[in-house]
Amino acid sequence: MDAIRLNKVLAQAGVASRRGADELVFAGRVRVNGAVAESPGMRVTPDDRIEVDGAPMPRKDLAAGHALNYILLHKPVEVVSTVRDPQGRRTVLDLLPQALRANTRLYPVGRLDYFSEGLLLLTDDGDLANRLMHPRHHVPKRYEVLVRGDVPTTALQTMRSGMTLPPQAGDPPAGTRLQTVPARILGIKDGKTLLELVLHQGVNRQVRRMCEALGLTILRLTRVGLGSLELGTLEKGSWRRLTKDEVQALQQA
Repeated sequence: MDAIRLNKVLAQAGVASRRGADELVFAGRVRVNGAVAESPGMRVTPDDRIEVDGAPMPRKDLAAGHALNYILLHKPVEVVSTVRDPQGRRTVLDLLPQALRANTRLYPVGRLDYFSEGLLLLTDDGDLANRLMHPRHHVPKRYEVLVRGDVPTTALQTMRSGMTLPPQAGDPPAGTRLQTVPARILGIKDGKTLLELVLHQGVNRQVRRMCEALGLTILRLTRVGLGSLELGTLEKGSWRRLTKDEVQALQQA
């Protein structure tokens, strides 16, 4: 196998982002074969022993991209999008087989809140995860939102034109200005309206806050798309590995 850059290895292992890996190296916290690494660009191979803060990094983390794991999960409601929960609630990792959890360092790319469901990507490819979550790349996230009653045309127009969310703790005093959100009605039945919203930002609880500001009551919130990925017919609580083409499409996005 060809040697690859140290910072890329650290990022793929989930130790840090590429920039964070650079900082670890410059701080003298990374050793290769017992010697302090002097450059994040130094080349390493699977035979090299890498330590971060004195802890060895397993050799399996040095594998090329094909050995990394990319998992598409259909998260149910009342499951937290973290690897562990101090309150003892069920996490997304609890939905995966023990063998997969024991032999990898999977973590979710972004989050779905406790009462939301749908597509969640888990991976041990830290480099790709950091790029997908970085706001510079604007990877679109598509949601289907079931709300009570009718949705006024003015509400759709407000979302499409870019609205300002009322301020919450940590927000600017004037509130958070949103980018335009493509919004359309997918169907109306039994006094309920199904909306499709496409987001390009990472504002915390954005869909719920938008609907609350517009007087819409959410009955179900489902993420059905992330970039080129589609939830499709995957059952709640189920998971599958991404195909090679799906991984390549995410990397290109």
